[in-house]
Amino acid sequence: MRFRWGWIEPVMPVPYVPTLGPARWGEPLDALWEAVVDVSGSGRFLPHDKDRRWAEKKTERVLVDAIEHDQVQTLVPTLVERGGGTIKVHVFGAAPDSLSTGSDLARKLAATHGAAKARIVWFLGADQPDAYARGTRVQLKDFTAGPGAAPSVPVQEHKGLPEEVGFGAFAEEMAGDGFAFLHGQMRAGTVGPVLTVLHEGRVAGAIGPMETMRDARGCARLLPQYFGVLPRHRGHGYGRALWRAAMHWGHRHGAAYQLLQTEVGGASDRLCSAEGLTSLGFVNQADA
Repeated sequence: MRFRWGWIEPVMPVPYVPTLGPARWGEPLDALWEAVVDVSGSGRFLPHDKDRRWAEKKTERVLVDAIEHDQVQTLVPTLVERGGGTIKVHVFGAAPDSLSTGSDLARKLAATHGAAKARIVWFLGADQPDAYARGTRVQLKDFTAGPGAAPSVPVQEHKGLPEEVGFGAFAEEMAGDGFAFLHGQMRAGTVGPVLTVLHEGRVAGAIGPMETMRDARGCARLLPQYFGVLPRHRGHGYGRALWRAAMHWGHRHGAAYQLLQTEVGGASDRLCSAEGLTSLGFVNQADA
């Protein structure tokens, strides 16, 4: 499968690569699209795939034979092979029926592959109102001008497992935010350090793991982290302090930028906007 980039670029309001996620404008998006197709079904990770830090095998693949690609729209279906299976059809097109066409394809492929879920993914530019969004905002932190303001409260860096300050209890309470999974990875010693803020000697909030990875152009990027503060300790500036400490960590370790997806209107979304990050647009999802 070879894409005609002149058909895709005009209907791509957000720099995005199926199975890889958001990118920066200026990255070789055409080559990345071809690369994810080339490795589809092999279980291999591309060198710059952020998901390779969590697993030994890639569990999302492009369904190459089901791609629909013409001058009006491009539909790229993927199959996520976990949790009963999920079909996601990525819709790049501005035709009035693009989303309904994508939904039809998603349902058809879910039946064919026995997937439990069928979803569509579509994109809006940064100039669109938040009210139109049904998903996440892609946020860019550029370290060219430095890391930004320093944290206003002390933040600890832990290269090992910080059980002496109650990280296990924090992780269990914040399991819904991914910290139970992160705690398991920390016990296995497979991830980078974690930053914490303490309240009366116990973990009140955390962000991590702190890691960088080279992108397709060879630039170091700070990878997304799990990030959260216990509900009873919110309102003390702990979240902002953790965020700022993470940005300083990324800058010290040579990161050129960070890309994040934040739930539109959520606490992290508001924080990133207040800290001056640049919105690249919206990634929306819905059941087909």
